[in-house]
Amino acid sequence: MEANTLVIIAAVAGLIIGFVIAQIASKNKGNGLISRAEQQAKQILNSAKKDGEQVKKDKIFQAKEKFLELKSEHEKFILSKEKKIGEIEKRTRDKENEVNSLLKSNKNLNSQLENQIEALNHKNKLVDKKSEEIEKIHESHVQQLEVISGLSAEEAKAQLVESLKDKAKADAMSFMQSSLEEAKLTAQQEAKKIIINTIQRIGTEEAIENCVSVFNLESDDVKGRIIGREGRNIRTIESATGVEIIVDDTPEAIILSSFDAVRREVARLSLHRLVTDGRIHPARIEEVVKKTQKQIDEEIIQVGKRTIIDLGIHGLHPELIKAVGRMKYRSSYGQNLLQHSREVAKLCGIMAAELGLNPKLAKRAGLLHDIGKVPMAEVEIETPHAILGMQWAQKYKENKEVCNAIGAHHDEIEMTSLISPIVQVCDAISGARPGARRQVVDSYIQRLKEMEDIALGFKGVDKAYAIQAGRELRVIVSSEKVSDDKANQISFEISQKIQTDMTYPGQVKVTVIRETRSVNIAK
Repeated sequence: MEANTLVIIAAVAGLIIGFVIAQIASKNKGNGLISRAEQQAKQILNSAKKDGEQVKKDKIFQAKEKFLELKSEHEKFILSKEKKIGEIEKRTRDKENEVNSLLKSNKNLNSQLENQIEALNHKNKLVDKKSEEIEKIHESHVQQLEVISGLSAEEAKAQLVESLKDKAKADAMSFMQSSLEEAKLTAQQEAKKIIINTIQRIGTEEAIENCVSVFNLESDDVKGRIIGREGRNIRTIESATGVEIIVDDTPEAIILSSFDAVRREVARLSLHRLVTDGRIHPARIEEVVKKTQKQIDEEIIQVGKRTIIDLGIHGLHPELIKAVGRMKYRSSYGQNLLQHSREVAKLCGIMAAELGLNPKLAKRAGLLHDIGKVPMAEVEIETPHAILGMQWAQKYKENKEVCNAIGAHHDEIEMTSLISPIVQVCDAISGARPGARRQVVDSYIQRLKEMEDIALGFKGVDKAYAIQAGRELRVIVSSEKVSDDKANQISFEISQKIQTDMTYPGQVKVTVIRETRSVNIAK
């Protein structure tokens, strides 16, 4: 037992001694690490101080260099300024010297001038004396001549003037005759030269208006949707636009037929919107047609504005601008009216400039000379377009020369300004070019317009459209004003009036359409 106890005590004592030794060893090791860390920190601080000193020295050195550089630049600037100041002072001294020399020379000149003035005054006195003596001698000579001739000085003067007048008249008459003969020989040649030069300086494309437009389709399946159930869609389109739609075997295309280019354009754009949107039914068709008509009206205004800007015309009344825009959709003898009017305006401006007249005023008259062909409202057919255009120009306060040129370009009224014959000549030049116009097209369109006007003259008629190249007239009447029996009577009367009042090839079919609609709104 005692032995075991001793062993245990010895083991415990050994553990205690070992632990103490371990603590002492770890403390010594920590002290060594701390000392090494302190040494490293001191080394780092020393190196940082050295680097800081070096950086400080470098910055001071750079600052000194920059200061020296700025100082040298400042000194150069000061030297250049001093040099300029010296040059200015030198020029100032030179100017002072010149002024002093001029003053000295002026003093000498003044003295010389004074001497010359005194001499001239002396000469003037002598001349006055001589003039008085000459006047006395002249009076005595005149008195002697009056005594000899028996005439006074005034009577002799009157006889001399009369004889000189007769001689001057004779010389003037001979000069006028020779000038007139020379002018007759050269006037025609000069006029031809001006016209030829004018024509050479302008060239426009020939324009032929057609009465048919082709509307292309992506596939033939769209044709059935355009026709609609029992043809309701196509009838609605034709009724709303006044354009005949021809659907035949032509692949992927339908034909729009109307003599009125505005109607064809409205129908084409409306069909494009309907086909693109995909919703094709009567209500949608009427909505799209109304929007398209509004768009065309806005486009007409824009076309008119672009035209007057291109030609350099300013201050034109808005209604006249609209009339110019409507020319785009009107043809004159197969020639596009807007292109014709632009061409006439350019020709008038060039010719007026050649003749020394106002080219801007001539351009204005040339552009507006045919506005009577695009009526702003329904007018009597008998009124010539030149007179109608002149009345509109007067209504919107156009220049008197412009109004006269518009009204006189077909000799309906007398020409009172030099611009009027220029407009007449340029109108003839524009229309007389080979291929520019076709009489047949214009007469054909006029016949269709007259046919529509005859139908519109009957009471209860809302719309009238000539289609099928004038072989059919479709008349839409108001269901509230016209009964079914009355519709038959109107159809007969229109056909009889066309037969008696018009000349046309073949026959004309008159179709009167009376449609009743009941519309209510659910709120």
